Amino acid sequence: MRTLLCFFFLLFSAASLISHPASGNQKPEKSVLFLWWNVENLFDPQNDPLTDDDDFTPEGKLQWTEKKLLLKEMRICHLLTAVEAHPDYRKYPDIVAFAEVENRNVFEETLSRLQGVRYKSIYFESSDPRGIDIGLGYNPQTLRPTVSKPYSVPLARQTRKIIVAGFSADGHPFHVILNHWPSRAFDTGWSEPKRLAAAKVTRHIVDSLLVGNPKADIIVMGDFNDEPNDRSIKQVLGSSFDAATVKTNSNTLLYNCWSGYKGIGSYFYNNHWQQIDQILLSGGMLENRGFFAPDNAFRCFAFSRLLDDSGKKPYATYEKRKYKGGYSDHLPLLLKALLNPSNQRTLPSPAERQSRRSGKCNDENLKR
Repeated sequence: MRTLLCFFFLLFSAASLISHPASGNQKPEKSVLFLWWNVENLFDPQNDPLTDDDDFTPEGKLQWTEKKLLLKEMRICHLLTAVEAHPDYRKYPDIVAFAEVENRNVFEETLSRLQGVRYKSIYFESSDPRGIDIGLGYNPQTLRPTVSKPYSVPLARQTRKIIVAGFSADGHPFHVILNHWPSRAFDTGWSEPKRLAAAKVTRHIVDSLLVGNPKADIIVMGDFNDEPNDRSIKQVLGSSFDAATVKTNSNTLLYNCWSGYKGIGSYFYNNHWQQIDQILLSGGMLENRGFFAPDNAFRCFAFSRLLDDSGKKPYATYEKRKYKGGYSDHLPLLLKALLNPSNQRTLPSPAERQSRRSGKCNDENLKR
C-alpha cells in the first residue's frame, strides 16, 4: 500500500514540473504569496512521552499509522501544488504557515516532498499539552529572514505560542504574526477570557512594531477560534472591515481581509460556515506602493477535492473521531501581496476580481 501511495505522490509531484504556457512578452508581476492553514493534526505516529499524543499512535484510539501520515502529507502537497497551478498565482506560496503540527521533523518532512521548491523552516516548540505548534516555512529564493521570536500567552494552562517573524522581499521589510488561539471547547463564554488574553499579546506585538515604524507592513494570520465580530478580534486586536478607517487610524486598527468576501468560510460548524481563520493587515499594507496588498489580494482557497461528498464542508482527516482520510477540517487562506517599485497600483482584471471575491476555483485551472 505504501508503494502505491508513493507512486501517486510522484504523479502529483511530476505535474508540478510541467512548464506553463508563455504569455507573450508581458513582464511578470512580483508578488509575495502567503498561505495560512490549520492542517488538522499533522502528527507522526511515534509516541512522545512529554505530550498527550497517545491517540495519534498505531495503538491509540485514532490508530494513526505511517500509511495515514503519508496520505496526509500527500494531501497537503497536493493543495500546495494546486495553488502553484492556479492561474491567479502560478507559484508556490513564498510563506506557508500551518497550525496543529506536532514537531519540526514532521513539518519539514511534509514540505520536503514538494518538487520545485525547497522551503526553509522557522519552528518553535510550544508548551501546549497536546504538543501542537505552528510551523512556518519560507522560500529562501524569494525571501530573506531577519528576526523571529515566540511569545507565550499568560495562562494557567499553556497554549500555543504566538510567533513573530521578520522578512525582506526585494529590500522591502515586513513581519508576519502567527496565531493559534485557545479553542472554544466546552463553552464559548468559559473559554473567551483565554482568547482575550491571546489577543492582548498579539496586539502588544503589533504595537511594538508600529512604535519602531508607524508605516510598518504587518500581516497577522491565524486560527483565532473567534470570528471577526467577536470581542477578542474586534475590540482587543482592533479588526475593521473599513480600509479607509484603518488608513486613518493605523496606530489602533487592522484591516480584516474577510471584508466584503462573498465566498464560503474556512471552518464549518453547526451547519454554518465560520471565519475563525483570518488574515489582518496593518495600515502600511493598504498604501498601494512598495509592498502592499491590492484589492482582492485575499482568498479562502477551495476547490471540489477540498470538500466532502456533500460539497458543503471541508473534507476532514477525522470526523467525530472516525477516520475519513481527507485534507483538513479547515480550508486554507491565501494573500497575494505585490512588490511594486514604481509605486503604481496594479489592479486585477475584472475576471480575476470576481474569482477571488467569490472564493471559487475552477477545477479546470488545476489541470495541466
